[in-house]
Amino acid sequence: MARPRSRRGRALAAGGAAALVLSAYTVQAARPTVSAARQAGPCAVDKQADVPDRMRDGTVLMADVYKPRTSEKVPVVLMRTQYGKNGPPNQPNRFLSPAWLAAQCYIVVVEDVRGQYASKGTFYEFHQDLDDGYDSVEWAARLPGSNGRVGMYGSSYVGATQWLAAQKLPPSLKTIVPMNTSSDYFEGWTYEGGAFRLGFVENWSMETIVPSAAANRGDTALAEQLKKDYLDIAKWMTYRPYRKFPPYKPEDPRVAPYFFDWIEHSTNDRYWSDIAPERHHSRIKLPVLHLEGWYDSFLDGGIRNFTGMTANGGSPEARAGQRLVIGPWDHQTWSRVPKERYVPAPMLSAIGPAGDYPLDEVMVAWYDHFLKGRDNGVSNGRPTVDYFEMGSNVWRRSPSWPLPGTRYTKYYLASEGHAASILGDGRLTTERPGSEPGTEPGTEPGSGQKPDRYTYDPRNPVPSVGGHSCCENRGGQQGPYDQQTVEARPDVLVYTSPELTADTHVTGPISVELYASSTAPDTDWTAKLVDVAPDGTARNLNNGILRASFRESSTRPTPIRPGKVYKYTIKIWPTSNLFKAGHRIRLDISSSDFPQYAPNPNTGEKFGQSARVRTAHQTVLHDEKHPSSVTLPVVPADRVGPAYPKIPVTGVR
Repeated sequence: MARPRSRRGRALAAGGAAALVLSAYTVQAARPTVSAARQAGPCAVDKQADVPDRMRDGTVLMADVYKPRTSEKVPVVLMRTQYGKNGPPNQPNRFLSPAWLAAQCYIVVVEDVRGQYASKGTFYEFHQDLDDGYDSVEWAARLPGSNGRVGMYGSSYVGATQWLAAQKLPPSLKTIVPMNTSSDYFEGWTYEGGAFRLGFVENWSMETIVPSAAANRGDTALAEQLKKDYLDIAKWMTYRPYRKFPPYKPEDPRVAPYFFDWIEHSTNDRYWSDIAPERHHSRIKLPVLHLEGWYDSFLDGGIRNFTGMTANGGSPEARAGQRLVIGPWDHQTWSRVPKERYVPAPMLSAIGPAGDYPLDEVMVAWYDHFLKGRDNGVSNGRPTVDYFEMGSNVWRRSPSWPLPGTRYTKYYLASEGHAASILGDGRLTTERPGSEPGTEPGTEPGSGQKPDRYTYDPRNPVPSVGGHSCCENRGGQQGPYDQQTVEARPDVLVYTSPELTADTHVTGPISVELYASSTAPDTDWTAKLVDVAPDGTARNLNNGILRASFRESSTRPTPIRPGKVYKYTIKIWPTSNLFKAGHRIRLDISSSDFPQYAPNPNTGEKFGQSARVRTAHQTVLHDEKHPSSVTLPVVPADRVGPAYPKIPVTGVR
């Protein structure tokens, strides 16, 4: 089995086999919360709990197998999860139950990954799911009643287990349906633009995988302590240095060795590249149904998986068999159904049923086509993008991403040197900065060209209000929120366009070219795109961050020279939004977004090793020689494509 290239990772131990007793019993084919029409299925279902699946090294993983009562051999749909085979698969905000899917005449297998819940072995994130994924696919293909064709499904890390299995090319795997997952576990998962994704990584790992792995190995005292620690997660996210994070007991390599490896590997080195799905697209020959949300924590990677497979998939059929769906969702609920501790951002909930998507039905149609050979129109033999345009609140369809006919339009930053806060004079204009008539070289810059300055103190970072974080919304980290409170801070530069005279469709990737200097040897630059309504409500669309030392390379970062002006390209993650006439386009620039990202200490030291911080004085230029700008993907009204009140399950043709 492939091993992580790290000291802790190499210490993984394999668990032993165990004697198992299988039990079979009839189960209902649907959860009680769905309508009667969706409960029906042509096949009755039996469930076998804790079926053993032996890996190549002898470790036994446990799976629940849902078998349809049919004399025909049928395909298998496999989910490999680290969250418990009796957990997320049955959550109404995710999927209908495995029994419902089995009632559509599929064998459904839900398996606990190594070292979690019922499975044996020692848990380590990502790396062990390469070989284990291959072995589990081939084992599932040989189950009694199987026709040897396997598909996979699941979201978030359960999407990662699909891509990691696909990288190993198991011959029985015929399609995958990854949702809300990434194409790279460094960029866009653990780090973004060189910044550590603190609000996601610590929150997610402490609530889920670290305590469940402790319980799996019998350390119930630690599991209970971690549950108590999680109640103080807001406090723990202020703890530095990260390499000594106390709840994970750095002195004990059994607790969370992967977390400390993530801190140690703070550049995009071999540790990460070996497991990055996007580096393997050219070898993968699978049709893929991708599902993402505009405020999902892995949106950018999900889109890169689609575009990478479309351009470089390992066969013509794979390149043609890609379908991408992007809805008005955060990480948790594409149906936006509230659960006990989760309520979507109010602005997402306000969209109402227009933002819903028939996930389960489309997924079954996808499997019917690619696993059973039914010509049902769920795929039309060429790539397809279904996306929800916010603002107009309609679904649209495109044959490619980015959209055909996109006009990349620059909006330039301008001010008289007072863009700090919403009360300042920052503005966006389509006119490139230039000297005023009669201005002599070397004299005071012309109108709108005076630099803006602010102070960034890591001890008082700009708070995260919405965005593309993960995984619950109780802290307001996910989704759209009014930004006016954040924009009132003196360490946030605010640039706003005039009122738009016509509706403006913006769909696609966004980038910022920022000319700036800092008094620190390293610092961060953040950017946020905002839709400002006539009443002043400022709705964030998406955001991005760039660590200054990562301006040229994510593998070999280099410090900056204090006081020197550099050109930074900040990637704001994609969006789709109709800026209505009377609205304004806004760009916010700052140096922190906490706790979504770990505040840069401005010291230039290796990440996570020290608790030292220093204040940085930042300067943003937008003159003739330094034309700072944001480039928006503007789609002409006659090129936005048809609008659908609902996306049809089939009939993509």
